[in-house]
Amino acid sequence: MTTSISRLLMITERFAPDLGGVARSAERTALALARLGIEVHVLAWTKTLDPGMLDQETIEPDATQGSVAVHRLGLFSNMDFSMQHTLNVLEWLHGEYQFQAVWGHYVYPAGYMAVLFAEWAKVTSTVSARGNDIDRLMFPPGDFARLTWTLDRATAISAVSRDLSHKVGVLLSRDSQAIVIPNAVDLEVFSRQEADAALRDSLGIAADEAVLGFCGELRHKKGLPFLLNALTEVRQSREACLLIIGEVRPREQSHLSAYAAEHPDDAARIIVTERIDDRSQVARHLNLCDVFLQPSVWDGLPNAVLEAMACKRIVITSDAGGIAEAVESGVSGFVIPKAMLHRLGTAIGEVLDLPVEQRQEMQAAARRAVEDAYHADREGDALRIVLERLSANSSS
Repeated sequence: MTTSISRLLMITERFAPDLGGVARSAERTALALARLGIEVHVLAWTKTLDPGMLDQETIEPDATQGSVAVHRLGLFSNMDFSMQHTLNVLEWLHGEYQFQAVWGHYVYPAGYMAVLFAEWAKVTSTVSARGNDIDRLMFPPGDFARLTWTLDRATAISAVSRDLSHKVGVLLSRDSQAIVIPNAVDLEVFSRQEADAALRDSLGIAADEAVLGFCGELRHKKGLPFLLNALTEVRQSREACLLIIGEVRPREQSHLSAYAAEHPDDAARIIVTERIDDRSQVARHLNLCDVFLQPSVWDGLPNAVLEAMACKRIVITSDAGGIAEAVESGVSGFVIPKAMLHRLGTAIGEVLDLPVEQRQEMQAAARRAVEDAYHADREGDALRIVLERLSANSSS
């Protein structure tokens, strides 16, 4: 790898063990950069510390010459105060470590802060578009000016899917699009396992129930209303439960309460595991699912979809973001247009009624799709391209 970058600062809104795709992808990216020999420092915001408090931990990745130091900064209730204080902390960190490049993980607020700080420090910057960050800012009441300023001033831009890369190109009116860095799945952890009867019993899943799975933080953008409607529809013809491997965002609890008031029997078959940090335990739960559901209204390319496919689960998903780049409908899963998600319940019933041989073929195709395109080597190759671009434009 031809690069002069040896010490890099990553700014991210969330970092593992925080819940969600951004936190997990930030951790995975930081560790992947460390394996390329980079000394990575992560500035991650958190609500678990008092406002303005700074805490530090060090992660030593396996088989690497680099390292990862995580600096967690307590958020204020006001985001303006948080960002002003963050800039003070970044100036202090730069004085201590002299970063050569800054990585913003998610366009806003992390990407904006990364580019702003890099301009101040006179170093190169890169922004990683991960999910609906582009969509949220490009439409009212999003901050379109801040979005375009961030993308325009970044030295290099990466995106988790071709769809997001294309959107970046449209916004910048450039022929060159963002570098696509595909998500990567640990294929040893996420693999087909025999369903764990003891785990099934501990969750209260009946022997004759079909398990409809979802993984992550359930909220509106992930298709919460469509999942609930589908559960009711499926349960009209068979026994079924909805297994949420993760948690429901607090602000969505009122939606669940309203659903429970109208459909008490169906709501009683919603099983929420709450947060699971151990990825092997996530894989155990995924292997309980008869179908895995991702009816996102907006999204990037959720790792949960890839992990379910790696476990040879049949995925039924929307075509939001770059999901359809990973799932070939009718071959490695099923893709429903975002405008047709009211048909999710019907699609689930059709999948559950598929012949065993057809289900097995689809499950094997799902695993192959992940093995072919979403592994650490491809992610590492794309990261090298970003580093080379940063190095070529470095003022040092």
